[in-house]
Amino acid sequence: MGNENPQLHVLFFPLMAHGHMIPMVDMAKLFAARGVKATIVTTPLNAPFISKTIERIKTRGGGGGAKVDIQMIKFPVEKAGLPEGCENFELLPSRGMLSSFLKALAVLQEPFEQLLHDIDYHADCLVADMFYPWATDAAAKFGIPRLVFNGTSFFSPTAVESMMQYEPHKKVLSDSEPFLIPNFPGEIKLTSMQVPSFIREEVETDMTNVLKKAAEAGMRSYGIVVNSFYELEPAYADHYRNVLGKKAWHIGPVSVCNKEAQDKAQRGKQSSVDEHECLKWLNAKKPNSVVYVCFGSLAYFNDSQLMEIAMGLEASGQQFIWVVRKEKNGGGKEEWLPQGFEKRMEGKGLIIRGWAPQVLILDHEAVGGFVTHCGWNSTLEGVTAGVPMITWPVFAEQFFNEKLVTQVLKIGVEVGVERWVDGDDEVGEENIKKEAVEKAMKRIMVGEEAEEMRSRAKALGEMARRAVEEDGSSYSDLNSLIGELKSRCP
Repeated sequence: MGNENPQLHVLFFPLMAHGHMIPMVDMAKLFAARGVKATIVTTPLNAPFISKTIERIKTRGGGGGAKVDIQMIKFPVEKAGLPEGCENFELLPSRGMLSSFLKALAVLQEPFEQLLHDIDYHADCLVADMFYPWATDAAAKFGIPRLVFNGTSFFSPTAVESMMQYEPHKKVLSDSEPFLIPNFPGEIKLTSMQVPSFIREEVETDMTNVLKKAAEAGMRSYGIVVNSFYELEPAYADHYRNVLGKKAWHIGPVSVCNKEAQDKAQRGKQSSVDEHECLKWLNAKKPNSVVYVCFGSLAYFNDSQLMEIAMGLEASGQQFIWVVRKEKNGGGKEEWLPQGFEKRMEGKGLIIRGWAPQVLILDHEAVGGFVTHCGWNSTLEGVTAGVPMITWPVFAEQFFNEKLVTQVLKIGVEVGVERWVDGDDEVGEENIKKEAVEKAMKRIMVGEEAEEMRSRAKALGEMARRAVEEDGSSYSDLNSLIGELKSRCP
């Protein structure tokens, strides 16, 4: 490096799943906006999801030498026994192939290290997804620090640490008996049925094995980057860093780096609805009059549960946009919709089958509520938009996120989900009934309680946007991280 002030170069290596790729691409854009050279590592079939964003950065030009590149490595599907083309978790023909997918992630170490060896410019840091536990050792081989991205908040990993250490779920008399998470800020209650299987079950699976290795690799890494902001969860950020003693930087909400409508609309996959038509529909609605209903890209709801949701939406009398992972059957009857539903809801409800421009929708002034599965991206995007939430957790760390929304922030209400669902299962074995949907919809949209939640949510949304502005908490933490990485450069 011949310059006196060489440009810092950071590699970003997201898990091949949209919920992980989208925030890490936003993160790379944030680093690039500070003059850091950012390179996103992915596989050939995942590259198109990222390249549109990168092309827009190049077209507009970035200040301070901003630059984002893509480097590709081959995804070894054949070594893991996966069908050709299964380079993304969401492209697996069945959830039963999860084990093979996790094995393929482990085989990525060799081509990734070859990339680090062949790369024609030096890398100063690696930000790698938690699902690549081997990335800590790979980075060490090349003398660079590895930062972990786990795609969630401070609250969730702090809760997991307490659960793993104290095992309170083993000290209750039944699966439905509530217990407090010990040595944890606030009085947060769970039941054993809401505890993730990787904590609750003692049988080792491919998933628990990866998570165990991830935790161990995380301990040896340089630290963790968190898509959150300090004002959202100060007690948990402090606990994670000061009590658990872990190095961490909060740099979110990363989605705010998407300023223009086109950037918001084209995050991730191609939208299943024309964004202009969607905005036109919303523009005709009054402020805070529409509920946005979306359960992310991984949860599968069975037909009977979708039917209960549809009936609950109609009974609530609220306007809505509902994102459903079902294709329309060429004019045939759809078993998950009440007869004549779409005709009755014309002008009042909009169904999007497939992928929706979520941030674009949430940011619209007409949207006044959000029914969410409590994935962290969605939760934080809801917070940033300043909308109250109906929480409907499914799996992973989503019950922890629900408790943050409802018990700590008090900007949402639980729809009443009692049981953590295995990733292989469809949601709906124990249906949430239409009455529960209707009641929750009215609670976040109508009356004094709704107004109080909306007021708190709006205040948090303003804090979220201030956090990433100059001198905001996340802006400053990112500056601090970049400065620390630069100080390590030769």
